[in-house]
Amino acid sequence: MRRPIVAGNWKMNLAVQEGRDLAEKIKASCGNWNAVEVVLCPVYTSLSAVGQILADSSISLGAQNLFWEPSGAYTGEVSPLMLRDVGCRYVIIGHSERRTYFGETDETVKRKFQSALKHGLKPIVCIGETLKEREANQTFAVLERQLAGAFTDASAADADKLVIAYEPVWAIGTGKTATPDQAQEAHAFIRKWLVGKWSAETAAKIRLQYGGSVTADNAATLMGQTDVDGALVGGASLKADAFTAIVRAALEAKTVAA
Repeated sequence: MRRPIVAGNWKMNLAVQEGRDLAEKIKASCGNWNAVEVVLCPVYTSLSAVGQILADSSISLGAQNLFWEPSGAYTGEVSPLMLRDVGCRYVIIGHSERRTYFGETDETVKRKFQSALKHGLKPIVCIGETLKEREANQTFAVLERQLAGAFTDASAADADKLVIAYEPVWAIGTGKTATPDQAQEAHAFIRKWLVGKWSAETAAKIRLQYGGSVTADNAATLMGQTDVDGALVGGASLKADAFTAIVRAALEAKTVAA
């Protein structure tokens, strides 16, 4: 059985002390729940401070983005080595907001994915369709294009370190959420693609998160689906009680499934 993974993407929120306070609360409530892997992804300026809070817990530190070069004349960017230096284990790559607002492409996602692996970070690679694409029945075509673009040169050994987050763009920050059936349908398609890319054995190991207005109220039904292995949580991750409830829902859903 795949160990569920719940990651909190704090996006561009919380100053350093606010981040420390939130991390302390989350650590106190679920810092030793080893049956679920928990990841917190604060802003760059809070990574070191939050990392210190999490150091003696089971919660992992993650970043929201990276640049693919280890160093150089790239003003404003942060390298994988710098993320490792402050204690990051995970990094989010290709989030829809990065694709929409900052020109991320399948090619840049691939380069960042490869760099993360090369430098010892575990990538959470985000894919998903817009509302226009869903309404045009292009969801699977979009997912296939994004998967193929990101993992063109990836091997089965790379896949062992991979997490994929399906985040329908139309459900991010909108309050809309894919139904459990819609989420499962997309996740099942991704799993099937991974079988074709590598093998059934490899595909069965890869954890697939759902991201898109995940809340304490809908988390249990979403994560009760066969191929939904956790959640990439946005707004609800900024409240300790709500985020803890989502982690608990992942734990209970997968315990029942087992």
